[in-house]
Amino acid sequence: MFVVSAYQRFVNLLHQVSGIAPLALRLYLAPVLMQAGYNKLSHFSDTVAWFGNPDWGLGLPMPEVMVSLAAGTEFIGGLLLIIGLGTRLISIPLLVTMLVAAFSVHWNNGWLAIADGGSWLANDQVLAAGDKLSAAKTILQEHGNYEWLTSSGNFVILNNGIEFAITYSIMLLALIIGGGGRYTSVDYFIHKGISKSYSDSHL
Repeated sequence: MFVVSAYQRFVNLLHQVSGIAPLALRLYLAPVLMQAGYNKLSHFSDTVAWFGNPDWGLGLPMPEVMVSLAAGTEFIGGLLLIIGLGTRLISIPLLVTMLVAAFSVHWNNGWLAIADGGSWLANDQVLAAGDKLSAAKTILQEHGNYEWLTSSGNFVILNNGIEFAITYSIMLLALIIGGGGRYTSVDYFIHKGISKSYSDSHL
C-alpha cells in the first residue's frame, strides 16, 4: 500500500510540472524551425530554383508559393512555439512541412543524418562515405594544419538522411496531442480564461 501511495504522490507531482516537457519541446524546435525558415527567405531565389527544378531539385509545382508557405510556416511557427500560442494548430502545418522534407529530400539517403559506418543503420552510401572521409583526413594531415583544423571537433560527412526530420516530426506530433503545456504556454491561460468565463456565465 505504501508503494502505491508513494507512486500516486509522484504522479500528482508530475501532473503539476507536466508543462515542462512541452515547453522543452517548443524551445528546442523553435530555433531550428526559425533558422530553416530564415535560410529559405534569405536565399529565396536559390530556394525557389531548387524547389522547382525537376532535374537537380525537387520538381515541385508553383515553387515560389511553396517556398513562401514553407518558410513562413517555419519562421512564424517557431515564434508561436516560443510563447505557446496556437501550439496544436501551428504544429500541424509544421508537421506536414517536416514530413514533406523527410520523404521528398532525405528519404533516398536512408536514416542517418551524419555518415557513421559503425551504425547498424548504415547503408551503402554511408559505408562509402567512410572511405571518402579517410581519404580526406589523409590529405589534410599531409598538406594542412590538421590539429588546428580539428581543434573544434572531428570531421564528418553529412549523409542528409531522414533522422532529424523524423525526430522533429515526432516532437511536433507530441505537441499536437499534448498541447503547449500546463502553466508554460499562452494556450493554457487562454483556455483557463475561457473555461472560467463559461463557468461564470452558467452560474
